[in-house]
Amino acid sequence: MRTTIFLSLLLLAAVPGTALPALPVSVDGQPLPSLAPVLREVTPSVVNIYTQTRVRVRSPLLDDPIFRRFFNVPDVPRERVSQSLGSGVIVDAKNGYVLTNNHVIARADEIAVGLKDGRSLEATLIGTDPDTDLAVIRIPPEDLKALPLADSDELQVGDFVIAVGNPFGLGQTVTSGIVSALGRTGLRGLEYQNFIQTDASINPGNSGGALINLRGELVGINSAIFTPSGGNVGIGFAIPSSMARYVMDQLTQFGEVRRGTLGIFVQDLTSELAGAFGVELGHGALVAEVAEDSAADEAGLQPGDVIVEMANRPVSNAQDFHYAEGGLALGESLKLKYLRNGKNRTVVLAVRSVPVLDGEDLDWRLAGARFTGLSAKYKQQNLGGVLLESLEPRSRLAREGLTAGDIITGVNRQRVNNLAEFQAVIESRRSSLLLQIRRGGRAYIARID
Repeated sequence: MRTTIFLSLLLLAAVPGTALPALPVSVDGQPLPSLAPVLREVTPSVVNIYTQTRVRVRSPLLDDPIFRRFFNVPDVPRERVSQSLGSGVIVDAKNGYVLTNNHVIARADEIAVGLKDGRSLEATLIGTDPDTDLAVIRIPPEDLKALPLADSDELQVGDFVIAVGNPFGLGQTVTSGIVSALGRTGLRGLEYQNFIQTDASINPGNSGGALINLRGELVGINSAIFTPSGGNVGIGFAIPSSMARYVMDQLTQFGEVRRGTLGIFVQDLTSELAGAFGVELGHGALVAEVAEDSAADEAGLQPGDVIVEMANRPVSNAQDFHYAEGGLALGESLKLKYLRNGKNRTVVLAVRSVPVLDGEDLDWRLAGARFTGLSAKYKQQNLGGVLLESLEPRSRLAREGLTAGDIITGVNRQRVNNLAEFQAVIESRRSSLLLQIRRGGRAYIARID
């Protein structure tokens, strides 16, 4: 049947003087629905992002001094330039702030932004947050139009949404769909996850682009797709605008995200645990550990308590709690509701800064390094130790091959589970430091003299 219709259309088009009927501009006096009016307002705020990264590369032969001397090859490393592309959203026209994904601009040496009107502007990096895969860059604030942010907490499954971005470098492209699901988690490498799932087509290059509602408001930053083949299969993920707004405010104010903590590590309730604690499955997060001297410790929370509400929002599982904690500002007070022995309790906690140790304060050989405790992501993997949060490139640890993100699990053959144990072992050292390191599922040992 479809073939017959197709052939009929071809024959009709081949008959001289015959015209195909055009779609009406209106039906019963009412114009046909179109997204064009909304997109005319939105598309000037969505930009294309192009980056260049210079990577030094060396041939193994060039590392041999005899080879270099014999062939008179200068000891100059070569460079390889890698390019990438993505999308971004102008969120502050007055200051020229553009919101995008961290993975779009990570390690970039040059960032260029292409606007819909044809302009190409050089961008500077304001700050990044790898834990949410968000970043803010800045372009000259000249004749820009910002996209207003909606409250993504009001989204519902079934709401219509539109994705705008730069897939495959083709240029600005618009696709549409619905909100397929909310609160999606499980993507690797990200600390805080609460994704909007949509069937609006999202492809490579769409990263950092806008997911908008039919009012032309930003509800999410397109970030990732689920695909077995590399192309779109109708499962895309966007970071909610509520989280994007919080991260953006932190990055533009401090250049980094300064998160706080309550000092609680939680886990999901299994059916057995839910029965043991007398709560319904999917209605709470079980407190597995309370950090010593934390806000939660001073408020009297204990392992075995079940958190059911945080900051007036229900907590269904560990991810709910972790995501909510990731959006808390330092010094903020919030109400926490929990169950103990089947009885409801309420406490007010103040968010405190995450404890950090400066390496230089511990040992001169650790200068340039900052250490912090492991977050819930690592606790869920049953890992103990301390996190190498940041590291200066020319520091002694960097020369020994350590990188930010490494986990120190032991020192001088003594296991360390937290910052206090790490500090105690370092301060009692006698000579060399033997650091046991875990990176990407593999273990290493580094000797620091």
